[in-house]
Order: sequence, then C-alpha cells, then structure tokens
Amino acid sequence: MSNREGRQRRRELLERDREQNKAWRRMKRQEIAAARLEKTEKKRKARQERWWRMDGKKDDPAFSFWLRVRIVLFMLLVLCSLAICWIGAYYITHSLRWNMRPLVGQLVNSVLGFVIFGVIISFVSRFGKGRQREYWQMIIDALKRISKGDFKVSLPVHGRDDDPWREVVQSINNMASDLNKMEHMRQEFISNVSHEIQSPLTSITGFARVLREEQLTPDQRNHYLNIIEQESVRLSRLSENMLKLASLDSEKHPFHAAPLRLDKQLQTLILACEPQWQGKNLEMSVDLKPVTIEADDDLLSQVWVNLLHNAIKFTPEGGSIHVTLETDGREAVVSVEDTGIGISAEDQAHIFERFFKADKSRTRSGGGSGLGLSIIQKIVQMHGGSVSVASTLGEGTRMTVRLPVAAARAGQKQAPAQDVPDRGAFS
Repeated sequence: MSNREGRQRRRELLERDREQNKAWRRMKRQEIAAARLEKTEKKRKARQERWWRMDGKKDDPAFSFWLRVRIVLFMLLVLCSLAICWIGAYYITHSLRWNMRPLVGQLVNSVLGFVIFGVIISFVSRFGKGRQREYWQMIIDALKRISKGDFKVSLPVHGRDDDPWREVVQSINNMASDLNKMEHMRQEFISNVSHEIQSPLTSITGFARVLREEQLTPDQRNHYLNIIEQESVRLSRLSENMLKLASLDSEKHPFHAAPLRLDKQLQTLILACEPQWQGKNLEMSVDLKPVTIEADDDLLSQVWVNLLHNAIKFTPEGGSIHVTLETDGREAVVSVEDTGIGISAEDQAHIFERFFKADKSRTRSGGGSGLGLSIIQKIVQMHGGSVSVASTLGEGTRMTVRLPVAAARAGQKQAPAQDVPDRGAFS
C-alpha cells in the first residue's frame, strides 16, 4: 500500500513539474512575443517621427531643393541600371553565339534587358516595402483609433496635390476632425440637457419639501404649488421640444407639402396671439402681400408662432411689432421686427445653437429652453429656405425667413388676400 502511494506521489510530482515547465515555456514565449512587438512598435514610432519631420520641412526651400536633387539622382540611377541590364543582355546573347539578324538581335537584347531589370527590381523592392507597409500601418492605426473613439488623429500628408493617396490621408484627417467636433457637440448637448432637466427637478423637489411644513399659510401654499406647476410645465415643454428636434433631425418627420396661402396663415396666427400683445399694450402692424407657396401648413405654423411669441416676450410694454410678407416671384420673404431688448453681435452668431439663451438673466417666468430657434431653423431648412437675424442691442430685432415659392398650378390664379390690409395697425 505504501509503495503504491509512493508511486502515485512520484507521478503527481512529475505531472506538477511537467505543468510548471509548460507554464514557464508559455511565459517565455509571451515575453519574447512582447519584446518583438515592443521592438516593432519602437521602429514604427521612429519611422512615424521621420514622416512628421519631413512633413514639417516640406515648406523649407533648402529641403525642397535637396528633395529635387534626390529625385534627379534616382532617375539617373534607374537609367544607369537599365543601361547595365542591356549591356548584360548583349553579352549573354553574344556568348550563346545565336545566328540572328541585327534587328531581331536588337529586339532580343532589349527584351532580355528589361527582363533582367524587372528581376532585379523585384528583389530590391522586397527591401523597400518596409516603408510602404509602415505608411499603410499608420493609416490602419489611425482608423483603429477612430473606431475606438479617439478622434484626435492627424496623419502627415505627403505627395503631389494630384496624388490619390494624398486625398485619402486628407479625407481621414478631415473625418477625424469632423468626428471630434461632433463629439464635443454631443458632450455639450448632454451637459445642457442635464442642466435644463436638473433645474426644474430641483425646484420641484425643494418646494415639495417646503409644502410638508404645517405652519404654512394658504397663500404661501398656493404660491409654492404654482411654482411646482410652472416647473412641471417647463419640464414637459422641454421634453416635447427635444422630441420634436429629434424627429426633425431623423429626416423621418412627416412632411406634407401643399399649396398654402402664406398671407392668410400669418394673419390667422397674428390674430390668435392678440391677447398676448394686447395685454402688453403693443402696437402690431402688418403688411402682407398675397403669396401662395408649396409648404407644410403645420410645420410652418410652428415657425410663425415661435417668432411671434419671442417678439412679444422680449418687447417691453408700449413697444411695437411689425410683420411683413413680400415676394419677388422666386421666394417669399417674411420679416418679424420688434422694438425689444435686442441681441448683442456676439450672441447673434450662436442664437440658433441648441440650448443657447441670449438673455442669461431669464428666469422661470420669462425663459424658455433655448430650443425654439433651433426648431425654427430646422423647419425652414426642410422647406429649402433660410432664416437670419439682424439686431441692435437695446433697439430691437428683425428675424427674416426666406422660403422658395413653388410654381402655381396651371390655370389657377392666386386669390386676393381677405381681411388683410396693405398696411394696417392693431393696438
């Protein structure tokens, strides 16, 4: 029994030693592979640095001169090699003592010389493929970095302007730059959304805790309930605008273009906003020419409602708003001008950005989400038009929307506008 246990123990020890040897050999192979990989990576980085140094010197006159000299010397080397191959071909055919006519012999020498030159080039090119492989490896590494989310990629650009590979490298650099900008925009968008959502949620949570206090008077309780209701409406409006923008960006939003009397649509919406501008004692003047365009009625109504509400919101009491509609036969031009607080020149470059608010002091009672003008711009672009702003701080703002006019249907004339004066005033 003891001998059996001894043999079993020796077998276990031998098996353990064998496994340890296998593990040690595996570890050594991994170390050797890692060392080779590190050596290859160092060579690749060294070659890449040389590429970068060459790219930085390409505008240097001395560097350009020596580059041209190297090209000329390379061409001379090729010609000399061809001459040597032809001479070698001549001696080979001469040593074989073939009886050929002079013309046939010349052709044979030329072909044999090119064959010898091609064989030599095939052997030499194997030693020169390393740099080409390194260049391709740089492009592959750059694409791998981009696929992993690293968009700070910039490859050195070499070659002539008409070189197709130069265009490939420039396209990769442009793609990385555009993706990097989109990544910054995405991060900024997430930050803005988080801020816009967190603000009303914080207010709702805070005032809900205050309402638990029993010593509050009915007026105080109603006041806090009104604030909670306002913040809930604000949060609902924010989510609705975000969903609307997402739908418009997806290019799958329903778009039903049909002949539309733009002057009648504007007149209807201006009259619908009458309680708002009359409540602030504003003078509303309109100058609407009869215009028919091909457009989506529902989408365009959102544009005019947003523009009118902004004009009313930022115009002080006793101010004025002027709405005009004109056409030159090719496009309809709608202008909404107010005598409000105006927009600074610095902010005018950003007002169509999402979540941007020109008035940083806007509060719950007077501020929006900063998505209204983005929605306006997207809808106008869907119609093939454009929207612009002209404003002077403290004097007022003029928003101008240009929309293409579709051709009228054959045999159909535009009906005159009804109940719209050429130059009227509402007060």
